[in-house]
Amino acid sequence: MSRMFIFGLGYTASHLAAALRGDGWQVAGTRRTARDGAIAFDDIAAIRAALAQATHILSSVPPEDGVDPVLVRHGDDVKRSGAEWIGYLSSTGVYGDAGGAWVDETAPTGTGRRAARAVADAAWQALAPQVRVFRLPGIYGPGRSPLDRIRAGRAHRIDLPAQVFSRVHVADIVRGVRASFGGPPGAYNLADDLPASQNAVIEYGCDLLGIAPPPLLTLEQAELSAMALGFYRENRRVANGKARRALGWRPRFATYREGLRALA
Repeated sequence: MSRMFIFGLGYTASHLAAALRGDGWQVAGTRRTARDGAIAFDDIAAIRAALAQATHILSSVPPEDGVDPVLVRHGDDVKRSGAEWIGYLSSTGVYGDAGGAWVDETAPTGTGRRAARAVADAAWQALAPQVRVFRLPGIYGPGRSPLDRIRAGRAHRIDLPAQVFSRVHVADIVRGVRASFGGPPGAYNLADDLPASQNAVIEYGCDLLGIAPPPLLTLEQAELSAMALGFYRENRRVANGKARRALGWRPRFATYREGLRALA
């Protein structure tokens, strides 16, 4: 019996858990508090007992206050667990600003706003030889997409014509993680094939919904949060060739157009 233990049953990890359970896996995991069958993150004894039974271990927990809470509390437990596969959901934010250039897994990390994430990314890779790290761009999917922001009146178009981002449908993250079960360890970018401006995505989503696009604003006029401003200050295209070659992974939703059409 394959047993997956997941630190942090958030949006993406919950989609993975559902897919694995559908294939007969036993899946356990943590939340901040014990609910919906999950273990509370503070329940160290229960987590250690579950890790001892796990064949696969994944962390989707981001750094807090500059450190990775999973590695701090359970890094040694994960290392000693005997799991055949260990994974970590990281971020393409570890690459920082590339001025719109393409980045692959050989690009430098740690120069952008996600310094703590870059440290955690490296620490997970160094933890054990069976670790796979997945660097993820903007994640979208059911209940969490540009279409939802458009419907809620929270979508923006920002007057930054040279700005591009990469993104990935949550279903393709699940497929990438599962493809890695039989693939080599290492770091992998899981992104779709078409980096694009946020404006292009919002305009396409508005067209699908028959809604007029929001006005074009400057960064100052948009009054964005500090987190959103940091998002717009980085500009890069994320290459997915390594996952294609080493894992045989292909995004089902190759561009935002296929992904948004499916969601619409």
